[in-house]
Amino acid sequence: MGSIRFRLTAVWSILVFGLAALVVGGIYLGLQYSLKNQKISAMAFQVGGITFIQPDQAQLVQRAVNERALDALRVYSFWALLALFFLSLVVGWIVSGRLLRPLGEISNSVREIQASDLKQRIDLGGPNDELRQLADTFDDMLGRLDEAFEGQRQFIHEASHELRNPLAVIRTNLEVTLADPDASAEELRHAAEVVERSSERMARLVDDLLVYARKGTLSLERDPVDIALLINEAAEEFTAPASAAGVHLVHQAVGGLWVVGDRLALRQALGNLLANAIRYSPEGTTVRLRGGLEGPWVWLAVEDQGPGIDLVDQDRVFQRFWRGDSREGREQGRSGLGLTIVRQIAEAHGGEVKLVSQVDHGSAFALWLPALAPAQPSPPLLES
Repeated sequence: MGSIRFRLTAVWSILVFGLAALVVGGIYLGLQYSLKNQKISAMAFQVGGITFIQPDQAQLVQRAVNERALDALRVYSFWALLALFFLSLVVGWIVSGRLLRPLGEISNSVREIQASDLKQRIDLGGPNDELRQLADTFDDMLGRLDEAFEGQRQFIHEASHELRNPLAVIRTNLEVTLADPDASAEELRHAAEVVERSSERMARLVDDLLVYARKGTLSLERDPVDIALLINEAAEEFTAPASAAGVHLVHQAVGGLWVVGDRLALRQALGNLLANAIRYSPEGTTVRLRGGLEGPWVWLAVEDQGPGIDLVDQDRVFQRFWRGDSREGREQGRSGLGLTIVRQIAEAHGGEVKLVSQVDHGSAFALWLPALAPAQPSPPLLES
């Protein structure tokens, strides 16, 4: 009783029956009016060759004929309308069933799709009507959900793999140390240092994972950000780590550079670039931090004199958990998410991050962000 097919059939039958009843009623009233106004002035009959006319009986004959005609019309109309009602029910049920058949196919396909496997599609055929568009829209949604779930599964797999390595290192060192009752203080200290480095690496990885996971869902602040001040703050913070690594950090920014965005997020992106540059720069080299304007874009560049990145790897550096030399990266405690987070932050601000690198000549990473206000143009940024 509550199905769409039943309601469509009922509405269809009521409409057909109602329209037919109006038509028949109109015909009946019109015929009744016409017969009522039709006059018979006299009645003539012949007996034995003599014609008699009786005007008094004319009206009686007229009324009898009219009443009989109207009675016949009422009876025929009643049965015709009754038959039409049941016929409209049958036709409406069949037609609505055919019209709603694609909806049933969509429902069955959706019911068969499992949450763990979104590869199946409705793939509805037939004319390009509203139901076909609904099925195509649902297929597109399934495709996007499948991509999102696949990315989530891959992310969980990679994250668990990355966390398993430092845990294995900690466990192995502890087992070896505990198995040796004669372990010296130096050996114990060495094991403790290994455990400390591994735990630091896990903490850094967890922090990066949280940032990576949340940047796609958190709405960033949209405030004016002074790029020159941002560069000065980053340079001040990384001067000590650069000195400890034997790297000279220099910075330069043109005044009046403003963008709209999240200052803390941009500060984090710039910090990730500086941390990578200092980590990969040989002792005695220079890391440059600069900013400027080119057209409607503000750029922030971090340039180093490190080993550079091979051309075949330059498209992969922004992939999560990519470290180049995986073993060396793990030993240095890198999570492989720093540049991925940089790209996320840049894209969230309507910009992008670019890389120019040459093996044995260093690398230059640049954040390009939409400028808030015009400023004096700066020299071109990156030249390969």
